[in-house]
Amino acid sequence: MPAISVVIITFNEEKNIKRCIESVLPIADEIVVVDSFSNDKTKEIATGFKIVKFVEHAFVGHIEQKNYAITCATYPHILSLDADEALNSELLESVKQTKNNWNADGYSFNRLTNYCGKWIKHGGWYPDAKLRLWDSRKGAWGGTNPHDMFIMNADSKLAHLSGDLLHYSFYTINQHVQQGNKFSDIRANALFKKGKKANVFHLLIKPSWKFFHQLVLKLGFLDGMYGWIIAINSAHVKFQVYSKLWQMHKEQKNK
Repeated sequence: MPAISVVIITFNEEKNIKRCIESVLPIADEIVVVDSFSNDKTKEIATGFKIVKFVEHAFVGHIEQKNYAITCATYPHILSLDADEALNSELLESVKQTKNNWNADGYSFNRLTNYCGKWIKHGGWYPDAKLRLWDSRKGAWGGTNPHDMFIMNADSKLAHLSGDLLHYSFYTINQHVQQGNKFSDIRANALFKKGKKANVFHLLIKPSWKFFHQLVLKLGFLDGMYGWIIAINSAHVKFQVYSKLWQMHKEQKNK
């Protein structure tokens, strides 16, 4: 039976961290919280649990922070969570069973998102499978910030667990709008560093397609008004990314 290190990165997560930690206590042999110097009660709450190993480390990017967090874990078998996530009872039982019979290199499970108090089940937001339980010796965090993903080695064996990872994403629409602005900055900068450029297609077609895809093709309208709001905000974030990228190249050209 492998020991499991639960790894969580945080910054000002006093609203969420207690729920996250409590949801994994029955299966965690260690809980590592890597915090980028929160100025709220995150540290006080997290260190209130004796099982928690609290590490402070400057944030340099989602991918970089999560890879660093793995190095702080005692055990190679990692359950990686965001502070606004928690295991539901079915997923907790699945992880317990997996711990007793570990026969794959990595395990994914579905994520169910709560948006302003409503569980969102359409618009491409569910099942939203995430690979979050794995042998850290078989891969590393990659992707393009802020959209990180754990990339397993090519020969890795993967399996899917039943149950949901509950994601308490936004308590208000304003939080969604603010995060969209922040994440579009990060995404545009990452694309700029890779030499990517934006054109009319990116500025007009991609946001329009994002809206249509989420609201119509993925049945986002079945989530009611929040389904519409999510689709509109998602399209706007897509527009922000490429408009910011376009401006970066324009400013570079004018230097």
